[in-house]
Amino acid sequence: MARILVINPNSSAACSAGIDAVVDRFRLPGAPAIEVATLCEGPPAIMTWQHWHAVVGPICAEIEREAADAYIIACASDPGIEAARSVTRRPVLGIFRSAVASAVARAERFGIIAMVDASVPRHAAALRSMGLEARLAGEVPLNLPMQTLLDPKAARSALIRAAEMLRSMGAETLILGCTGMAHHRAAVQEAAGLPVIEPTQAAVTQAIGILLAEAG
Repeated sequence: MARILVINPNSSAACSAGIDAVVDRFRLPGAPAIEVATLCEGPPAIMTWQHWHAVVGPICAEIEREAADAYIIACASDPGIEAARSVTRRPVLGIFRSAVASAVARAERFGIIAMVDASVPRHAAALRSMGLEARLAGEVPLNLPMQTLLDPKAARSALIRAAEMLRSMGAETLILGCTGMAHHRAAVQEAAGLPVIEPTQAAVTQAIGILLAEAG
């Protein structure tokens, strides 16, 4: 059976558990197996460019150590994606780029709910590399710690306010800009009245599509 390895580049076991929960619906009979790995060398969250650069080597080492048919970097800043692609011939997907691809397939303009201010330039760099910066309606950082995002209720009102702001900016679909926000997707979508994309789910669906196409 084909295997998809989802790599959480931070060291938060709670964050990995949240990732595992949101991809569980894609563990279907006959579909590729999906496993979630936690990068123990990583920081508790990818907050800064220093964190981003520090996990590149460990991500590459994990890919070289763990054989899989597709790899997913489960951080919405896609740390080290170019380096990761250089150490394997198998597909390596970044969840931010996957979420953006899903967003522009669905609507003309999208908005991003970012974790912190420092996330914004990293997202901007990725959008420039994709040639899609003009499709961004806006980005709203929450500036909340990972622990707050992982709480079932603590960040909910802030996420909804950010979603409403982005809707007023002209966003037609929204991207959750951190894996710690995953369990808020349905509530934010209902409150905002817009489609909300959870990036790891977007990447997993694309990885499954790639592997099924290869098998055919």
